[in-house]
Amino acid sequence: MAENERLTVENTEMKAHREVVEKEKIRFVADSVRRYEEINKLKNDLVQLNKRYEDLQSANDALLQGSARETRRLLNELQSTQEDLQKKEARLRELELAVSSERNDLNRLSAELEARNVRLAELEKILYRKDSAVNALREIVANALYGFEGQGLTVELKNGKVYVSLEEQLLFKSGSTEVDPRGVVALKRLVKVLEQNPDINIMIEGHTDNVPIMKGAAIKDNWDLSVMRATSIVRILLDGSGIDPRRLTAAGHGEFLPVDPANTPEARRKNRRTEIILTPKLDELFKILENN
Repeated sequence: MAENERLTVENTEMKAHREVVEKEKIRFVADSVRRYEEINKLKNDLVQLNKRYEDLQSANDALLQGSARETRRLLNELQSTQEDLQKKEARLRELELAVSSERNDLNRLSAELEARNVRLAELEKILYRKDSAVNALREIVANALYGFEGQGLTVELKNGKVYVSLEEQLLFKSGSTEVDPRGVVALKRLVKVLEQNPDINIMIEGHTDNVPIMKGAAIKDNWDLSVMRATSIVRILLDGSGIDPRRLTAAGHGEFLPVDPANTPEARRKNRRTEIILTPKLDELFKILENN
């Protein structure tokens, strides 16, 4: 459940980051357009200044024989125009460099956005395949156990996993860890499904009610009882089957994860159960996350 939630959060974060990058891309495009317009204006100013410079130079040549005062004025104006022209040219070069830099940043952001889109598509594709596989698995398990549902057995899809819940009446006598023959039949049907789906991890969880074990009994407490019942089912699943033992995990929760917290006989009956939790392996998804 935690892994599924972590993947969902990461998927959401990647979508959010993609939106931020797309907004940044739009801002860079707007800035580039503005700078191009400023460059064009400076180019036009440059043409006008060059023309003015040429006109002043012609006037200076024509008045070269004139008064020294007028000549000095024209020279000062000519110098001022040259300086202004140099500043405009420097500003133009500066803007061209800035536009080039922003264009590189825009290309980098576009490439990054494209790469993130590809990774996001891969993640969504894998998550979709996983959800499809879990739904298909639930159908297969439900079909295999047809006839037992409603008689102490349920098959549900929760948190991206298939839960096969077996009540105590189908598997064990009160306080016992020996599986009832009818429960063995149901488990052997499930074995065929598990053998045909080697990419499914199997968790067997034992649960009890909140009634304490009698003192002096061979079983110490509800923790002991829940774990021993889980391991009894593990042995039946492995007996004569082709299931890889590394796929199985046995766990006991005692009375501490009830499905019904009420302190009534009906609630205690519901809480005395064993759950077989089937989870698809996510090796392909983990590989993509490690590589990125």
